Amino acid sequence: MNNKCRKLSIKALGAFMLCVLSSFAAHSNEYKTILVHGFQPDQLLNPRGTNVVSDGQSYWTSFWGNKADERIDWPSYERLEGKIATHWLWPKLKQFSQSNLCEPGCVLLTHSTGDLVARYIIDNQANWLENAGLQPLNIVATFDIAGAGGGSELADTAVSALMGGHFWDPLVEQAIKLWLGSTTVEALGILHDLKVNNARKIAPQPSSRAPRLRFVANSSDFLGVTSPFLKGSDDGVVASHSACGASKAAKFGSCSQQVAMDGQLSAQDDAVSGFMPYHYPLIMADGYTHGTIREAGHHGKVTIAQNNIDVAGNNVGFQTFDKSTGFWIFKKHYRYVKDSETLGVSQLINNVLP
Repeated sequence: MNNKCRKLSIKALGAFMLCVLSSFAAHSNEYKTILVHGFQPDQLLNPRGTNVVSDGQSYWTSFWGNKADERIDWPSYERLEGKIATHWLWPKLKQFSQSNLCEPGCVLLTHSTGDLVARYIIDNQANWLENAGLQPLNIVATFDIAGAGGGSELADTAVSALMGGHFWDPLVEQAIKLWLGSTTVEALGILHDLKVNNARKIAPQPSSRAPRLRFVANSSDFLGVTSPFLKGSDDGVVASHSACGASKAAKFGSCSQQVAMDGQLSAQDDAVSGFMPYHYPLIMADGYTHGTIREAGHHGKVTIAQNNIDVAGNNVGFQTFDKSTGFWIFKKHYRYVKDSETLGVSQLINNVLP
């Protein structure tokens, strides 16, 4: 090889290495995703036989398990401000800080009661870590799927019935059995925290301004059996006031005053009128249940409640399209999220994670 060719080869190799290093740097600066799972009823039936880490891993296998950087696991048979905080949240937060995991920024992706756990984390993590001489985590946003941060009336019903030791109403017994899998439990744990009034008192005004993006389901896992115990529209486990992030527990039919849960464009007189600080409902998924909205499956088109939320300078939103049905005075107008004809909600969320 002559000198000219050798110089060209070295130059080409240098350009290639620069490209690789640039790509690595870009990848290493991406936000990290941390999964926070929800309530797991089976753990109340047999706390001593529970493998919390294994259950946490299994919880996300349908879709999110191989798409996140980290996970926070916690036991449903304990209380949030007790052993969940001291034995499960703190060790993970300490690990994340020591490894600089969230230096480029972290997104907490939660499901169900994970929403309440995340609110407790973002309200306390900076103080906990600073007191330990560690760097607080840079949490830039949470993505809350079927969030139970506002509690669930099912928890109120279950705690009352289970602590009373009897079921005076067959419908109550059936609803609890469908939700928990049994009417005989060894522990109530997080159910106490999920009672509506209790949940809304836990870190109600977190100092962090990280936006909390909401994804709301509107079909029941239990063929409507649990719906009479939940206020307004519900997903079988949590009512819309909780999933939308409403500032109060009331009977709401939609997260948007202009769009119905099924996407119809019309005034919604029973819509949420006020939200908890920095809570922004994005997707409303009429055909999805509390359980299916976090999984890989597709269950129909979904609509938008709010759009284009700023997350640390990045715009998070969805393209939409409008469609009309019927004719003349019977004509109705609908708005749907683009690609929701074929993609499930979890895939749509994954596509916009900053």
